[in-house]
Amino acid sequence: MQICGIDDAGRGSMLGPLVIAGISIDKKKIRKLSILGVKDSKKLSPKKREELYKKIISLVDSYYVSKISPKSIDTSVAKHGLNQLEAKHMAKVVTKLDADTSFVDSCDVNPTRFGKEISRLSNNKKIRSYHHADSRFIVVSAASILAKVTRDRAITRLRKDHDLGSGYPSDTKTIKFVKQYYKNQKTIPNFVRKSWKPTKKIIGRTYS
Repeated sequence: MQICGIDDAGRGSMLGPLVIAGISIDKKKIRKLSILGVKDSKKLSPKKREELYKKIISLVDSYYVSKISPKSIDTSVAKHGLNQLEAKHMAKVVTKLDADTSFVDSCDVNPTRFGKEISRLSNNKKIRSYHHADSRFIVVSAASILAKVTRDRAITRLRKDHDLGSGYPSDTKTIKFVKQYYKNQKTIPNFVRKSWKPTKKIIGRTYS
């Protein structure tokens, strides 16, 4: 029996992609993820996540990563459809991995509703949707590591040309970067989410 775990990374960030990652593994091999030391990516150092990323890919039967661009995010936010966008991409991962059961980390306040939407979008696949699934189910923890490493690598590439901090609104370096860029260029870089409140505040107008 194939079990799938799916998680996201970068949902709250002002810039860079929102990453959805999934892994599929035979139920009999799940214990091996524990032996590797797999746990929720937030509880691991960047170095440890990189190490586990390679080991997870070697162990699992299949994996798939979907990156959502800031432009797609902005379009969805304008329609109040960010959860729907995530559900769509999670369903894409579910369809690609084609496991018997998929465990997903719900971004919706109503995890049951979120799971039903992913099931609908993936031809009625069996979905188990929970809050904090990344700390409750090791298959989702493994997916969270893949998502986080992919996201971190994308930010590292951007940092080669820009001093932009972590990308999160709580980071003063990130806010300073967007402010300075807008002041100098009179535009916002395409890797920044224009629909985010801090960005709209910097632009000083409503994004549409």
